Amino acid sequence: MNTTPKVLAFDVFGTVVDWHGSIAAEVKRIGLDADPDAFATAWRDGYRPAMARVRSGELPWTKIDDLHRLILDDVLKEFEITHLTEAEKRHLNLVWHRLIPWDDTIAGLLRLKNQFTLVTLSNGNLGLLANMAKNAGLPWDLILSAEVFRHYKPDPETYLGVATIFDLAPEEVMLVAAHKDDLLSAGKCGLQTAFVERPLEFGKQMQRDDLAVEAFTTYHAKNFLDLADQLGC
Repeated sequence: MNTTPKVLAFDVFGTVVDWHGSIAAEVKRIGLDADPDAFATAWRDGYRPAMARVRSGELPWTKIDDLHRLILDDVLKEFEITHLTEAEKRHLNLVWHRLIPWDDTIAGLLRLKNQFTLVTLSNGNLGLLANMAKNAGLPWDLILSAEVFRHYKPDPETYLGVATIFDLAPEEVMLVAAHKDDLLSAGKCGLQTAFVERPLEFGKQMQRDDLAVEAFTTYHAKNFLDLADQLGC
């Protein structure tokens, strides 16, 4: 029988908020001459390679806001967009602070909060996550970030750092995420895991084919409301 977790740690981009839909909507709103879905995808595609440069030591510790800007500059060149002012580029880069939650997010988190301590465990930096929470009304008990641990997921220091902060055993922490590689890494560190389906994470044009139930996850939920049901909230 599984230990009842005390802390639920949430991946954020894609799990809690709709990064693709939010960025595509911003591209439309400001009238960029680019396919909104392609632009959003290209920007996100630079995310892992940029973090890998930090994790390998090629780059010193660099917060996600600054990595997002490096990637954005490359994407603007790729799409041959040259008319944005520096102020407009800075504002566009901060769209990551303004991402919109999934429809079930707020109600699901509020139910889960009645029974568990809710924290973020995101590669996003602290300022980004705080602004996002303020903008979207996300009811976190604590905002934790790779920035706190100076390690990006999937480094073990991130997952185990949550348990250390709360003076808990790893199995008393559960990672909630829409990404199986994140959950696999957390599970290897002894955390419980909950996979949440987000079929539209990459937009309607790119349906996910990785939503099947896996033996390595502790829970598998359609959304946060379903997870709350399973956890008796």
